[in-house]
Amino acid sequence: MNSTSAPHPITYADFRARAATRLLSQPLPDTFDPEVLPSKGDHRLAEMLAPDDGTLHRPAAVLIPIIARPEGATILLTQRAAHLKDHAGQIAFPGGKMDAQETDPAQTAIREAKEEIGLNPSFIEPIGYLEPYLSSTGFRIVPVVATIDPAHHLLIDPNEVESTFEVPLNFLMNPVHHETHSREWRGALRRYYAMPYNDYYIWGVTAGIIRNLYEKVYGE
Repeated sequence: MNSTSAPHPITYADFRARAATRLLSQPLPDTFDPEVLPSKGDHRLAEMLAPDDGTLHRPAAVLIPIIARPEGATILLTQRAAHLKDHAGQIAFPGGKMDAQETDPAQTAIREAKEEIGLNPSFIEPIGYLEPYLSSTGFRIVPVVATIDPAHHLLIDPNEVESTFEVPLNFLMNPVHHETHSREWRGALRRYYAMPYNDYYIWGVTAGIIRNLYEKVYGE
């Protein structure tokens, strides 16, 4: 478990003020450059997970939806449908592959949020980007941080999402909850971030992106 002291309490107002100066206003110019290996990704804790050939990396984006609830901000997450071929039942952000005609990862993240959970774009206010995150499956994922109006409503697509849930921002931005777990993967020991919350096991790419959000907004 990470023993770093946590900023406390973490309020939405403080988060938003910090995010305004620390998040990227645009994706990095080399985000999808096959010659540049992203510094963030599954390979951060497990070097063998970095796909060797950058030309095979696929552009993708996810939405980090921060709901500005008056009683305390939360981050909205999804649990993927159990019947999916890839990552069935896992915890994820709304998101997916960028379409060929999409030039801004925010377009992808907002489109996917509408398709997966019926989140209307009128309730979404993008506030910045994180550095790209390279998954072990070869996706270059651009996280788009956005504020979500608490008045929003959702309509889940059961073909993709089993359910949604919210985790307090104060919990996820506390490094005490950023655990490092490990398991054997393809004959080697893989290390990864995990943030268990109630009955939900947040790990892998999703936990790695949350860790990067914490470091970007609250890191020294």
